[in-house]
Amino acid sequence: MKALFVITGRGMGGDAVTALNIARALSKKGVECEFALDHTAPGLLLKKEDIHWHKISIPQAGGHAATKIALAKAGVKTTRAALEAVKLIKNQKPDVLIGVIGGGAVVGCLSAKIAKVPAVGILITPMDAKVCTKLNSNIVLPESNLYQQDLDNERLHKAYSPINPEVIKGNKNKALEKMPDSFNPQKTTLLFSSGSSLFEKTAQAVRDIALSNIDANILVVGHPLKEEYLEYLENENIINLGYVDWIQDLYSLADVAVLTDDGVMIHEAIACKTPIVALTGVKYGRYHNMAAVFPGAVMESSLENLKETLLNALDNLNRIKEEAQRYGGDVLNSADKIADIIINEAKKGR
Repeated sequence: MKALFVITGRGMGGDAVTALNIARALSKKGVECEFALDHTAPGLLLKKEDIHWHKISIPQAGGHAATKIALAKAGVKTTRAALEAVKLIKNQKPDVLIGVIGGGAVVGCLSAKIAKVPAVGILITPMDAKVCTKLNSNIVLPESNLYQQDLDNERLHKAYSPINPEVIKGNKNKALEKMPDSFNPQKTTLLFSSGSSLFEKTAQAVRDIALSNIDANILVVGHPLKEEYLEYLENENIINLGYVDWIQDLYSLADVAVLTDDGVMIHEAIACKTPIVALTGVKYGRYHNMAAVFPGAVMESSLENLKETLLNALDNLNRIKEEAQRYGGDVLNSADKIADIIINEAKKGR
């Protein structure tokens, strides 16, 4: 059996991580996996895994932050992109296509419909929910507006974001070896991240906590979306680690992780039983209410209330870890659950 993934984004963030984690689960079940990215995507995560990918057009409208004008422009481009993807499908002859998030989901599902190939959309945005649910079976992840609704459509499935089970094997000592001399192992450690990219609001949060009287190691990871965001990190109390590929070791080192209110990292931290503060409105002002997805294990906070929320989290570390343990097993098994849904769709045939 052969699966083809159509992935939105640059092939280096949460979209690519989601696809890779699903592909790993499929591979263990004997499915051959191929990948397609936009012509302009650098595909850093796939490169790191020494994975070849096909190049097609995958227009983006801005995901959750998409405007009507951006959606209209993307719509015109999507028709042409779908036809380009159809050529790839006919050439590669996959048994099932997986359209991954936003433009990847839309182009993937639409082209599969035209080519009469079974498909599964992985959905998180209002746009992919609106389009893909009319085309084929879909899996709704927690960021989607559909996730917290009651769904009675047999072609719609809910699942936690798929993660790599290896994340729980992080090594605290390996992380310690990579810390600069300014790191104090006797202090509390706070880890700040907005994913592979550093968003401005996360950088502002790091600055604010560094200027507060919280006595802690303050770690931040991610490549800045704009170089000027680095100015927020010009403080001797901040340890800027930049883009890292050893985040699993940092989860085991951190006492609290301050993450964005979305995505794979929340799920990874849950699996690692790392207490989480979800900073809201970081990515284009959007809000996913992850605290409602993982009640008790995730505390949410605005930028203005972050210090108070962090202190609360530090006072309740054991309770938060116990709550995270309730969800850990299901989160770790999510990739397998998604893989089984995809295989069942593929077996239905063209």
